[in-house]
Amino acid sequence: MDNKRVALERRERLAVVTLRGQGDANLIDTTTAFEIADACAEVRQDDAIWVVLLTATGSVFCNGTDVESFRTSVADTWALASLRVSEMVASIEKPVVCALNGDAIDQGLELALACDLRMASDQATFGMTQLERGSMPWDGGTQRLPRLIGRSRATEMLLTSKMVSAEEAADIGLVNMLVEPSKLNDAAIELASVIATHGPIALRYLKEAVLKGLDLTVEQGLRLEADLSFLLQSTSDRSEGLTSFLERRKPEYSGE
Repeated sequence: MDNKRVALERRERLAVVTLRGQGDANLIDTTTAFEIADACAEVRQDDAIWVVLLTATGSVFCNGTDVESFRTSVADTWALASLRVSEMVASIEKPVVCALNGDAIDQGLELALACDLRMASDQATFGMTQLERGSMPWDGGTQRLPRLIGRSRATEMLLTSKMVSAEEAADIGLVNMLVEPSKLNDAAIELASVIATHGPIALRYLKEAVLKGLDLTVEQGLRLEADLSFLLQSTSDRSEGLTSFLERRKPEYSGE
């Protein structure tokens, strides 16, 4: 095994990005942040990758920012910005599934929120406890958490530094599904692989419609949906999808 903090593995149409930082907490420091940025750039530029799976080694997904890196960075705006990783993940146009193999706390939870779907170990816990240290979420948590679980629940979690169990996380929509720890990796690969059976252009357009639509009026969102659907009709993948359906066979998408 090399010394990289972030591993990128390609499995046909799927890219698996794995955090494997120093120690047991997979803390994010400057090195890890740079390597996450590199991995995100690679998967964005590789047309052979249709879906991304983000996970981590060990029994913890990510317990936040490395304290020493954070302490060094607060006095330097650029250095603090260099530790932000969530937007790098959110900017991937392809669907991103997060397999939360364990606790996701503070910046670790912010990172998970930047993904499109979250599958979690039923033993994991979640929270943003920055206020306990006189700080606040700074990697997208104050914006993405309310959009996902609603303003009232998000504000409660943030103001009280409340830790949420896996069961409660599923109940409030923080995660999509729970899996036994020993089965999580296989279940996440299966889910991502199912998504990757669909045409990559349609996947990107669908993600764009959902995410951009959240910041639009319903009328504007409907126009965006119609525009993207119109663009999709002119692709070879759309023709292949219709033809394969009529011929009762699996489609062979090309991304064109």
